[in-house]
Amino acid sequence: MSKSKKTEKSQLNDTAMAFFETYINTPSPVGFESAGQKVWMEYVKPYVDQMYTDPYGSAVGVINPDAPFKVVIEAHADEISWFVNYISDQGLIYVKRNGGVDHQVAPAKRVWIHGKKGPVKAVFGWPAIHTRLSNPDQKEPNPKIENLSLDCGARNKKEVEALGIHIGAVVTYEEGFEALAYDTLIGRAFDNRVGGFMIAEVARLLHKNKKKLPYGLYVVNAVQEEIGLRGAEMIARRIKPDVAIITDVTHDTSTPMISKIIEGDIQCGKGPSLAYAPAIHNKLLALVEDTAKKKDIPVQWRALSRSTGTDTDSFAYANDGCPSVLISIPLRYMHTTVEMLHKKDIEHTIQLMYETLLVLGPKTNLRYH
Repeated sequence: MSKSKKTEKSQLNDTAMAFFETYINTPSPVGFESAGQKVWMEYVKPYVDQMYTDPYGSAVGVINPDAPFKVVIEAHADEISWFVNYISDQGLIYVKRNGGVDHQVAPAKRVWIHGKKGPVKAVFGWPAIHTRLSNPDQKEPNPKIENLSLDCGARNKKEVEALGIHIGAVVTYEEGFEALAYDTLIGRAFDNRVGGFMIAEVARLLHKNKKKLPYGLYVVNAVQEEIGLRGAEMIARRIKPDVAIITDVTHDTSTPMISKIIEGDIQCGKGPSLAYAPAIHNKLLALVEDTAKKKDIPVQWRALSRSTGTDTDSFAYANDGCPSVLISIPLRYMHTTVEMLHKKDIEHTIQLMYETLLVLGPKTNLRYH
């Protein structure tokens, strides 16, 4: 067995996995990430020299804060959710999106409405099949924002409001972390709290192995990615990094109804995904690829278009330009309540970031000309 395989098996200990489960199960909706960020900061704090947050809640752990050369490893903390938008006289609650939440997933789902008196349980009600198909000439209805409503058990608007539910209250799905067969994990908000978990584990491994870095490392868990990469924009301007390594999820394209011609060929269990795109710095990408080869870490490839659709874009084009690279983890069923990952991919992605940091430095030549 190779040394890299031994490292891979030893990475995710019971304490790390307990943190991961707690972190996934803690609601962290766009614009309301505080609860999840507190869990994350508590875990990362022993492994860094300094911690701070910005005005909107992006969290940063710093190793070697006085070093002039700055490297970022980054993920985003927010999850897609809903906003309460209207409460009917009959006590039904209508919603609008907070991020790219999928309305077709919603019918019959259990949720938490985060009101002023604390979380309230509710369900997305949906007509019984008997009533939907009672008229053979009637077209089967599809879920839409306009015909989806939440039912918390109240029978009128006054009862809803008595529970602390208000216009603008945020709504998250109930489903959480679970392990399936063959090292497969499911949960909501793996996009992208798995990234937050992985960068936290990189910090832990650097501390555990007593690695001394010749630069300042900024471990960044940014907010508000799901509505336009906003948290990354703010924190990139504040840190002004020299290099950024971004981690996020990408689509596993081996499941039905996905076109490999459009989305490429990526599968869970076959390693992290590297990508070509204008925002991704070619020399930094080559360094990551070379590291993966030397350390026997499997990787998969894809091509992106004008934008990566990740915080990579915000870091790459911030300030005077920052050489940036994206290391993605394959994910099935993105933006649903049963997002699916393979544990081996988590281990390999952590290892690839960790090993890349060990070969980076202020003297690394990333100049094109």
